[in-house]
This record gives sequence, structure tokens and C-alpha cells, in this order.
Amino acid sequence: MRRANSAASRPWRRRLRALVQALVQAFALAPALSAALPAWAGCDKPVYLSFDTGHMGVAPLVAQVLRDEGVKATFFLAAERTRSGGHSLDDEWAPWWRALAADGHAFGSHTWDHDVWQADTGAGHRVRPTQGPQAGKPRVLDAAAYCRELERPAERFAAMTGRPMGSIWRAPAGRVSPALLATAKSCGWTHVGWTDAGFLGDELPSERFPNAELLRRALQRVQPGDVLLAHLGIWSRRDPWAPAVLQPLIRGLKARGLCFATLAEHPVHGAAAAAPRAVR
Repeated sequence: MRRANSAASRPWRRRLRALVQALVQAFALAPALSAALPAWAGCDKPVYLSFDTGHMGVAPLVAQVLRDEGVKATFFLAAERTRSGGHSLDDEWAPWWRALAADGHAFGSHTWDHDVWQADTGAGHRVRPTQGPQAGKPRVLDAAAYCRELERPAERFAAMTGRPMGSIWRAPAGRVSPALLATAKSCGWTHVGWTDAGFLGDELPSERFPNAELLRRALQRVQPGDVLLAHLGIWSRRDPWAPAVLQPLIRGLKARGLCFATLAEHPVHGAAAAAPRAVR
């Protein structure tokens, strides 16, 4: 009887041993499988953090916070004046952009000279560049010239990183018109602004809008689906918003059950953000 019981139990033991081995293998593979998943996998209450270029003084700290928190964001690029006297897309910043691209963030155009739209005319679009040799001087760009302003950051990004930019853009100061949007669309660019609750206020004067108040307001107002706007340095803000607000904001939103994704995963803008921008 003892031999019969032993023989009868062998298939059960073999199945148990196989199950244990499968579990061991699964746990061994778990880190690799987790690393292979995109950052947004399983993200059912996403917000879309985005940054426009600025004086770049806080840029290394922003990148480090994003790495520490495992957050991917979307960056809109213009050639903006930096504290070192160059601009945000010059050779000094090329390694930074290259590392950021390798981290898996998304990227779009912010026009080369940060051209703020003012009006539409019979000859094209009147804009006021805030950067470059014509900074502060209104000019009129026809459709071809405006499309060129959108293309130049994409070309520079590809040269710096070896990777294409997405086919999205953000108008400086968020100022657009139906005609301007149509011009950009005609050369393959989709505009992405930000949501009301996503305006994080980092360009407001810190004397009237201190960091603690901006953090409190954002944690209270931001909801799933919001596109958040911040900058890589604002000249006029005395008390920098990043990284002082950025890290507690990320952690606070995560504590509320929200998660972070790039605009390449956005339900409306995702296709354009993920579409590689061909450059000359």
C-alpha cells in the first residue's frame, strides 16, 4: 500500500515541482519584463506633463527629477536665450537633449525664434519674435516662412540627437488663429496647447504667486487628461518654480492615483506626437 500511495502521488509532485519552477522563472524575469514595458503601461488616469524651453538654468534639475520619479514628459523646443549667452539648442545643450531623447521623452516644435502670433494679414501672419536677431520686432511671415520656423527646431533636434521630433507644435504664449493653425496643418504640424487646470503658473511673478500656492492650486485642480505646462526657466520669476514645485507636484499627483504619459500616448494628439518628423 505504501508503494501504491507513493506511485499515485508522483504525478501530483511533478506538477507541483513544475509550478514552483515556473514561478521562480517568472520572478526572475519580472524586472526585465517591467523594464521593457513603456512608462505609460497600466496608466489609466494619465496627465501629460510638458515643458517649453526657457533660459535653461533649471533644465538639468528638471531632467534629474523626471529620472528620479520615473516620469516621461513632452518638450517643445525653441532657440531661446540662455544664461550662458547662447541659446537652448546650441552645442552646449546638445548632450542634454541627446540624453533626454534617450530617456524616452517626446518632443515638438515651439518655433525657432519663439514667434508670438499677433494678427493675420493679407500677406501672411504678423508675429513678434522674442528670440533671435529680430527679437521684439514684429514681422509678417507667409505660409512658407512660418512653416520654416516650425521646421528649424525639428532639424536641429535631429542633428543633436539622431532622432526625429514628433509632428506636434505649441504656439509661443499659446496664441493662435484659425488661419495660423491651418498654415501649420498644411505643412504637417498639429497644435497642442494645454488645459486650463494644466497651467502650472511658473511664468507668474513669485511675489504674487509663491511656489507653495502654485503647488497647492495644482494639486487641487489637476484632473486625469489634463495637459500640464511648465518651462525650462523663466527670466522674470525670482523664485524658480522648478525643481521646488516639480517633485512634490509629481509625488502629490501620484498619491491621488494619477499617472504620467507623454503626448505620444494622448487619445487625440498621440498619432501626431508619435509621427516622426521628416527633415531635410
